[in-house]
Amino acid sequence: MTLARIAMAAVALMLLTASPARADWLRAESERFVIYSDGDERTLRAYAQKLETFDRVLRLFMGLSMDEAPPRKLPIYLIGHQRELIRVLPDAIQNQSGVYVPAEQDIFAVATRSRNDDSTLLHEYAHHFMFQNFNFPYPAWFVEGFAEYYAASTIEAGRVEVGLYNENRVAWLQNGQWMQMEDLLAGRSRNARGDRFNETYYPLAWLLTHWFMSDVERRAAMQRYLADVGSGGDPVEALEQHTGLTPTALRDTLRAYMRGRIPYSRVSHPFPTVPVTIERLPRSANDLLLINQQLKIAQGDDQDALVSQIRALAPRHAGDPFAQLVLGRAEIMFGDPRQGETVLEALLQQQPDNVEALQLMALARMNEASDHPEGYDVAMQQMRAFLQRAYDADGANYFTFLLIAQNRIGEPGYPNENDLLAWELAYTIAPQLGHARFGLAQALMAHDRNAEAIALLQPLANDPHNPQNADFVRTLIARAEAGLNGDDADASHWDDADFEAMDDAGLE
Repeated sequence: MTLARIAMAAVALMLLTASPARADWLRAESERFVIYSDGDERTLRAYAQKLETFDRVLRLFMGLSMDEAPPRKLPIYLIGHQRELIRVLPDAIQNQSGVYVPAEQDIFAVATRSRNDDSTLLHEYAHHFMFQNFNFPYPAWFVEGFAEYYAASTIEAGRVEVGLYNENRVAWLQNGQWMQMEDLLAGRSRNARGDRFNETYYPLAWLLTHWFMSDVERRAAMQRYLADVGSGGDPVEALEQHTGLTPTALRDTLRAYMRGRIPYSRVSHPFPTVPVTIERLPRSANDLLLINQQLKIAQGDDQDALVSQIRALAPRHAGDPFAQLVLGRAEIMFGDPRQGETVLEALLQQQPDNVEALQLMALARMNEASDHPEGYDVAMQQMRAFLQRAYDADGANYFTFLLIAQNRIGEPGYPNENDLLAWELAYTIAPQLGHARFGLAQALMAHDRNAEAIALLQPLANDPHNPQNADFVRTLIARAEAGLNGDDADASHWDDADFEAMDDAGLE
């Protein structure tokens, strides 16, 4: 047994021997967020208001309409301790206080509650916001610098301040050995061993962004620089062209800037108080809410131990719809699919419009068709019926469109106009999802729409959280730039392995 499995088994034993917990998980829903918390209602309501205000602050600074809501509310899980983060992300590093996950089955964030420091959650939401609203190949340092710049904001009743600094980041800049400016600008964020971020990468990304943002002329230069790099310009040469600074001069300038007074902005705007509805979740949430999120992203050695945990915990909540859903998901994904279908069929008797259950039943039928060709036609017909029901229940769920589109890969005539529409809908609802971008891009290439495909893929090539995807994406971009189309870029040449190569973990 590997160390990972031993650890998971130990967690399972603790869960099974613990006394039943109070039903203290709450769910809050506002205009743009669905927030889960095991804290008190007052704190949860305040967090919802803070996040709604933060979204509007970003919109104000980015020149977007503050009245417009995104097509999908972002689920956020607020936790009290880092040990609860491990229930979602078992390999979370020590002192990690949050994670943002764009995955096929869900796009969500987890963050530790704090009275004085919400920077992790604000950082992750800034990433989500950027990918939702700007399809542009920003350099990796700016992706992080943007998130760091706004994450340090202070949002309190009647007061919003933007452009403050994070003491931890400043401490690294004061005491750490700065990475080379050329490496920062070129997106080479890993240390010499290539196994983790250089300790000064995030602080320098913040400092450079702050330096640009704190002056009108520098902000204009930054816009020209970003446009230059986004159109293919060399990030090091472009900086000197638009600022007049060599990498060495930039380093000296940033050191001097850091020693001076760091400016910030106080926003005097009447941000509205938004309606927030709060409900208490059933007791099953205490055992299964966070584990269900881990289940959606589980990989490798985690899977068997995770299924064992859920098989042991779900019977505590016999007849509970959420417990049935989690058990059904576990069985279909990593356990006994037929047993999973039995569980979900019972759930659908109670809740015929349970979208997640319908999606999982479609996924089970899709897998059945792949594994047993003799029953292919029947399984596919059943799968399409489940997806139709899921769409009828929620016509704006990206995972439904993703399943519709992925199911068609390799079929005769793929990708036709309906396939393109399915990919476009999945992407429109969830532009943060690499699979959606990639799937739409390769379908566009098959229709000789290579320029549109390139525009979709370029942000993935610069994504600082998924450098392992860069070469794969750049290969596809090169194909598109070479004008490969029709039979040359036929999407039927791309199989499940190509999609699996697109790592949407995005974990930070």
